[in-house]
Amino acid sequence: METIISKAERTRQLIIERSAPLFNQKGYAGTSMQDIMAATGLTKGGIYGHFESKEEIALAAFEHAAGIITRQIGDRVAQQQSASGKLKAILAFYKTYLIFSPVLGGCPVLNTSVEADDTNPLLRASVVKVLNRLHKAIANIVSQGIADGEFKPKTDAAHFAILFVSLIEGGIMLSKAYGDGKHLNTVIGQLEHMIDTELKA
Repeated sequence: METIISKAERTRQLIIERSAPLFNQKGYAGTSMQDIMAATGLTKGGIYGHFESKEEIALAAFEHAAGIITRQIGDRVAQQQSASGKLKAILAFYKTYLIFSPVLGGCPVLNTSVEADDTNPLLRASVVKVLNRLHKAIANIVSQGIADGEFKPKTDAAHFAILFVSLIEGGIMLSKAYGDGKHLNTVIGQLEHMIDTELKA
């Protein structure tokens, strides 16, 4: 019985991993069951044996793709002791993001939020969950910096978190649209300057 469950879980994970780049590159509407079948080598019946719908696959695929990014950011942040070091570690991750994106197709948060805004409330809710986690993580780092005396005591951690995430996502969007990394690099440079001047005590 354990072997059957293990095999089923492996197949489910295979579907998620192979579908994630498809949805991230082609979008929910642009990805067909035929695409997923071709990527996984499974029949439609084989796929629906693990998922009830394409939407369920898309949700799992987005969570998988977003999880790759958040884990990689988390690993970098964990290596730093200071709050400014943690924030700059996140910026360092995004410096190479356009060239060495961990997920094919670019930022899954940006891609999915744009497409799912008015068409898919479940996917949109999943995006919001990830964004909330990002905002909270940034705000916690800033709060740590305030508590340690590294950042100015009157710094609004939640306000800076919104600014930080918004600028990064906006920079990614513009750089992707123009096919030029200077927009994201400009944003990163500005955020580094803000950390060193506006936040530092």
